[in-house]
Amino acid sequence: MDAHTAPANPVQVPLATAPLGILGSLCVARRNLLELIPQIALHQPMVSGRTGNRWHMVMDPGALRRVLKDRVEDYPKSDVTKLILGPAIGESLFVAEGAHWRWQRRAAAPAFSARNVEALAPVMTRAAEQASARITAAHGRAANLFDEMVTATFEVISDVTFSGGGSAGPGGIDRDAVHRAINSYIAQTARLSVLDIFGAPAWVPRPSRLRSGPAMRDMKRVADGAIARRRRDGARPVPDLLDLLLAGVDPETRRRMDTAELRDNLLTFIVAGHETTALALAWALYLCAFDQGVQSRARAEAQAALGERAATAADLPKLPLIRRIVEETLRLYPPAAFLSRTALAQDELCGREIRPGDTVMLPVYALHRNHLLWKDPHRFDPSRFEDRGFDRYAFLPFGDGPRVCIGASFAMQEAVIILATLLARHRFALVPHRAPKPVLILTLRPEGGVWLMVEPARNRP
Repeated sequence: MDAHTAPANPVQVPLATAPLGILGSLCVARRNLLELIPQIALHQPMVSGRTGNRWHMVMDPGALRRVLKDRVEDYPKSDVTKLILGPAIGESLFVAEGAHWRWQRRAAAPAFSARNVEALAPVMTRAAEQASARITAAHGRAANLFDEMVTATFEVISDVTFSGGGSAGPGGIDRDAVHRAINSYIAQTARLSVLDIFGAPAWVPRPSRLRSGPAMRDMKRVADGAIARRRRDGARPVPDLLDLLLAGVDPETRRRMDTAELRDNLLTFIVAGHETTALALAWALYLCAFDQGVQSRARAEAQAALGERAATAADLPKLPLIRRIVEETLRLYPPAAFLSRTALAQDELCGREIRPGDTVMLPVYALHRNHLLWKDPHRFDPSRFEDRGFDRYAFLPFGDGPRVCIGASFAMQEAVIILATLLARHRFALVPHRAPKPVLILTLRPEGGVWLMVEPARNRP
């Protein structure tokens, strides 16, 4: 589109006009954690302040490389992160530190090799077919595509985690119960507490986390039971994620995961593996509805590659625009939009002193929209990923360094397969006065859902 017909920018978070004090931070944190980010963070490499403790928001790629890669041991995940996630996923890969993290990462890495990720693609293709069938039933009306994408990605993660356990009963798992427990946890337990901001110790009760305790305990019992049955029955003919983790061994220490470690890592992959990809897909569909020109070009690409069938892993090289749409979506609406670290040692970032105990924030949302790093950063423009001329640490949807997300290639494969299948078969349009609102709870969620009009796609002549 030319400048006269181009639409306004897609929805964004209203950022604070100045750094907030303690009371302002408390009020904003209850509404939307991203509103803690001051507007100046979109124009500066680093912003520092004090809200009880000293804090620094870092948007400079060189400083981020130092935090995430060069001196990663000096910047462990913050106490707040562990308070929020620890009750659900224990000392799993996501929150473990040091040697305990390293051996788990080495043991789990083969499960996410390119060969194993590609072998799991048929599950993604099947979920894409099922999602397309559900959306077909909604033709001619508005549908909440966030709910549809949550359903689709949960089908994927539950199938690749607990294949053969499609329902409650002998040899199966109650997937609905697991799904309800995850939703309860994210909606209540994972919401940042006022006590977290003040740095209250872990033993001080957080009421929201007490409320969802029973659901989490039930989910852990379900996972423990599935692990016990798999040990008894043996691996599937085509190994799933549980089989691969059971077979995993740290090549240095020869250590294998025990039941608690397997369960905590499985729950990590389930919670992170379906929520984040569902968000990427829902926001991608919103952006395609927002820019019909991009949607039309993506549909033509998908139809040319797929014809009447759903996408497979073999189709990925023929879907470059759809991959760029996913990447641009992850830039504008990164699911992990705000990360936090605690400095353990004296350091310097962007010429500024970092003291032990300082909180170093990685506001990925602000990084991805920083005017020093991106041209017209609020605009939806998948073409910026054609030449990839930006600094690697300016784009961190999966983090980077040794702790880069282990499931990044799995998530990208799943997102492209599902998005290509849906765009080839359906047309999505905005619903007037019903734009999604980006709100950070544990991930960057669309408050109220992503409601889009759904119509059948016209085939290319």
